[in-house]
Amino acid sequence: MRTRLTGWGRTAGSFAQLDAPATEEAIAAALRAPAVIARGLGRSYGDAAQVGGGLVLDNAGLNAIGPIGPDGLVTLGAGVSIEDLLTVAIPQGWFVPVTPGTRQVSIGGAVAADVHGKNHHVDGSFARHVRAMRLVTPTGVHALSPEVEPALFWATFGAMGLTGVVSEVTLQLLAIASDQVLVDTDRYDDLDEVMAAMVEGDDRYRYSVAWVDCMARGRRMGRSILTRGDHASAPAGDDPTNHAPRAARLAVPITAPPGLLNPATITAFNELWFRAAPRHRVGEAQSIGSFFHPLDGLRDWNRLYGPRGFVQYQFAVPDDAAETVTTAIARLSASRVPSFLAVLKRFGPGDPAPLSFPQPGWTLALDLPVGPARLAALLDELDELVIAARGRVYLAKDSRLSPQHVRAMYPRLGEFAALADTIDPERHLTSDLARRLRLREG
Repeated sequence: MRTRLTGWGRTAGSFAQLDAPATEEAIAAALRAPAVIARGLGRSYGDAAQVGGGLVLDNAGLNAIGPIGPDGLVTLGAGVSIEDLLTVAIPQGWFVPVTPGTRQVSIGGAVAADVHGKNHHVDGSFARHVRAMRLVTPTGVHALSPEVEPALFWATFGAMGLTGVVSEVTLQLLAIASDQVLVDTDRYDDLDEVMAAMVEGDDRYRYSVAWVDCMARGRRMGRSILTRGDHASAPAGDDPTNHAPRAARLAVPITAPPGLLNPATITAFNELWFRAAPRHRVGEAQSIGSFFHPLDGLRDWNRLYGPRGFVQYQFAVPDDAAETVTTAIARLSASRVPSFLAVLKRFGPGDPAPLSFPQPGWTLALDLPVGPARLAALLDELDELVIAARGRVYLAKDSRLSPQHVRAMYPRLGEFAALADTIDPERHLTSDLARRLRLREG
């Protein structure tokens, strides 16, 4: 079936054949196509899970969930979503060890993007918790682990599907005693205050994230709401049962008209959001769904950005380049390019994967509506800042980087491309992202 596909940002769409092989044999046969890439739930923001004129393999049929062992190990199909896994795991006292800001991500997608969460400074990214996986490549099926074919195992994390199609993953879950998170909230009047608080105190919490107001100027620039928490040590209230998050009850029914999210509306929203937050609150019990995945409460929220969609720009820089975060927010604020959502987190040590995004230091993620004339030039400026700081942009969210910039940000790209050629010498595996950035050329 020929289908138009986009990422979650709803930009840069392309047409491809769409298939859903449900066995490794069917995947292997599909990988004979000249241009092919795997796709999960389509939550990569840019063009990583699409290939114009080629074949896209939907992994929804790889949906088996094995029993959770007493040690928290579970083997599951790559098409299982984090939401599906939580539905099974939370009532048994287990949680995913790393979750991004949405649970609408397939396990295969979590591997491909090497997703991170609010706990990277403690628990690292998704790769750290994968004990084994099966990978279907154009030259055969590989059973991988950190000990068995370790180079290919690590190269698959963050590679956005360019080493093959993940069919099965064995994951180490995290034991929890409750479906509640105890959350401390603090409101800070400027960026320097919140960054200092994160450096001083994040190590006392498993989870930490700051919402940043990128529309505020002057002394209020970067004012923030910092939320940090840990899993509760016992069930709250009279119900001892751990409940999985509920599916969204509300949805955005239509695509919003162009310009709904503009400097005036976002400035007004940010003012209300900042003022509504407590100056200081300790130990508030929140559900897993509201703390980890608040946007999942509203289906199709990307429609709010209108027909032109939006760009998410996320970068990471080392600790000694913290001023890059300040400069980026200052430029964004001065430009009046609206950012509806800006999220600041701390990263701990990265992993051995050559294309994995996290590195020790800071990461800032920005949601930017497409439309402002200044947007493209501003993002080009931010690219230069990030490169100068020895940082990088997240490929899972990219839709507009240049090949020159990606090589500066990912110096091990040549190593990755050489390894990919050993298991896919005819370069069947590709995507719109790979073509645009020439990722297979090293």
